[in-house]
Amino acid sequence: MAESNKVALITGGSKGIGYGIAEVLISEGILVAITSRSQESADQAAASLNKIKEGYAIGIESDVRNLQSQEAAVEQVISKWGRLDYFIANAGVGHFAPIQELTAEQWNETIDINLTGVFFSAKASLAALTESKGYFINIASLAGTNFFPNGTAYNASKFGLVGFSQAMMMDVRSAGIKVTTIMPGSVATEFNNHHPSEKDAWKIQPEDIGQIVSDLIKLPARTLPSKIEVRPSIPK
Repeated sequence: MAESNKVALITGGSKGIGYGIAEVLISEGILVAITSRSQESADQAAASLNKIKEGYAIGIESDVRNLQSQEAAVEQVISKWGRLDYFIANAGVGHFAPIQELTAEQWNETIDINLTGVFFSAKASLAALTESKGYFINIASLAGTNFFPNGTAYNASKFGLVGFSQAMMMDVRSAGIKVTTIMPGSVATEFNNHHPSEKDAWKIQPEDIGQIVSDLIKLPARTLPSKIEVRPSIPK
């Protein structure tokens, strides 16, 4: 059993920011379930994470676009470890094209994963988080306040996510649940088919976001940073 007896579920945790968060939490004695649309990817990532602390990670196949799938993921975590303390809604996708070229399929996938998927994550986890007086953390983006060309779908999803998250925070804080929106800028991940290399050393690293999550959950119950913008110190 974990040193803290605390349990986290991270969507999209098989790589990138989600994996970086998992690394930090496990190193601090928190049990972590990571989800992916691929059970193979989830299992491979969990096996790698278990090298940090054996038995502290499990992989779950789940699709945030499906409410029942999210409910099943939460149920699996509770069946395994008996509780859920932290839900990190990290799964995301990006399609970038001028509005003239953006397809309906690309629009729908972006909104379904980046926005509706977080709604489903919240609906699936709120009962467990109410019981544990837990924490719901959304990984949004600076694209939730800064619009740019080719960003109609992505900007819409992240602007919506920031608004959703802040309103959710006000809905659930009376139940003892904290909600924080983390809005990173450039992060060295595989997002949008990028392949991180040493050329990305100037960017925020996934484990840096993990450290922010770790710091948030250590704050006194009376204090809530509801929205955090994160940028590279010296952008390239």
